Amino acid sequence: MSVPDENTTVVIVGAGVAGLTLGTFLLRGGVDCVVLERRDRAYVERRQRAGVVDSRAVRMFRAWGLVDRVVGGVPLEPVLHFRVDGEPRPFRYATDGHADGRLCPQQVLVRNLIDVFVSDGGDLRFEAEDVELADIAGPRPRVRYRDGAGVPRTIGCDVVAGCDGEHGVSRTSVPAGELTSYSRDFGYAWLSVLADAPASRQTTMAIHDRGFASQFPRGPGASRCYLQCPLDTVVEEWPDDRVWGEIEARFGEPVAARGPITSKTLVPLRSVVHEPMAHGRLFLLGDAAHIVPPTGGKGMNLALHDAGVLATAVLRWLTERDASLLEAYSATCLRRVWNYQAYATWVTDLVHDAGDASYRGAFRRRLARAEFARLFDSETAGRLFGEFLTGLN
Repeated sequence: MSVPDENTTVVIVGAGVAGLTLGTFLLRGGVDCVVLERRDRAYVERRQRAGVVDSRAVRMFRAWGLVDRVVGGVPLEPVLHFRVDGEPRPFRYATDGHADGRLCPQQVLVRNLIDVFVSDGGDLRFEAEDVELADIAGPRPRVRYRDGAGVPRTIGCDVVAGCDGEHGVSRTSVPAGELTSYSRDFGYAWLSVLADAPASRQTTMAIHDRGFASQFPRGPGASRCYLQCPLDTVVEEWPDDRVWGEIEARFGEPVAARGPITSKTLVPLRSVVHEPMAHGRLFLLGDAAHIVPPTGGKGMNLALHDAGVLATAVLRWLTERDASLLEAYSATCLRRVWNYQAYATWVTDLVHDAGDASYRGAFRRRLARAEFARLFDSETAGRLFGEFLTGLN
């Protein structure tokens, strides 16, 4: 067995929102930790993904004394701007005055977390290549990697936090047969488009027989647009003019502004859960453990919830020698994961089934339209939808 070059309490693999949040919480609790990230800092700070920090996550950052330093953006408006067959159908949801979610682009949250973690003395190492996890089932795991200069390093630790996403090394380090994977493929994809063009509203979603479409702001001068399309779609089939034309056709109105499209990717919609979310001293967080379809805006918020649960558990274990929260980590997180999977599946089916009938048939389309109408007409249904959306539920 090789002797570690250094030792710490927690090694966090991955500097996304889960890893940086966990590291920041541990640092505030006086726990030594090292965050390893494969990419360089510039790449991490500019990658754009989800943009909504829900009320539960805002309350969590506030409880840790970080909300003013970490959470940027603007308050969420209590309205979703649907357009159904080209006609505006705004949906105002009840929050009982307690919702304080933020429209905060992920790159803003990540940049703020990096600034706070580093300025408070955190150990964040970019360009950490070839990460390997060893002895994760024992009391003293080791993490090997090559640093930015190509020098091999080994860190001994008490806990490894796998925050390196769906394709990272953390989950694949768990021995075969120890995890059970549950998944669902929805049968269609989104063409995800990032454009240098401002969105006219915080949320705009279209239900149309041509398929679902949406547009969300990603900062003051950029927006992310999604177009439902078949799984066998080829990105090259979608030049910029076709993208903007299809968005306008499904919205039934001109977009606020057309601008250069900087990226186009195909996102097959699916749900995935890996159980348990822990093996020995390895704990999985965020996309390493679960994927939710982006329709409900819950992927980033589940990752933040995982980080809060694990930070609290580690602190209890170290300060009180009480491992009960660590042992319950997976079960605690999975209760919320499956709750949000149920919500994300429902809303994904609803807005897609109500539009293009070629995927699930005319009968499902009529059912979805009836349910959509009930959402607008029923105060109880609208309240529950709003609670899930904002993180009050």
